[in-house]
Amino acid sequence: MSLYRRAQQMKSTLWALILPPTVWALHFLFCYVYAAVRCAKGGPGVVLGDVRVAIAAATFAALLIVLASGYVAWAKSRIAGDPPAHDDSTDEDRARFLAVSTLLLASLSFVAIVFTALPAFVFEDCR
Repeated sequence: MSLYRRAQQMKSTLWALILPPTVWALHFLFCYVYAAVRCAKGGPGVVLGDVRVAIAAATFAALLIVLASGYVAWAKSRIAGDPPAHDDSTDEDRARFLAVSTLLLASLSFVAIVFTALPAFVFEDCR
């Protein structure tokens, strides 16, 4: 069975909807707390070398989770059926609505994660 078919057959839940923003929030918390602690312990002249590596690893992991969530949502949104608007009270329309909502939240979370990680790669030391 292909990955696309597996993604389409996964059950639609609200947990899938909140996964991308939750990953974004955890990534944001990790980046800013880790950098703040390292800079507070080392002072204003500390080079951010190991902080950059940790933030890069956290960013890579967060983006992978968000991409996987977005891929599943994209696959579920392509279930054959009636064209939009999906405003009927059927199981298929609810699944499509959750899939499109999850896809939009995954896109927003992807951009937000990239913007959260950017300062670590722009600044070279704690200022």
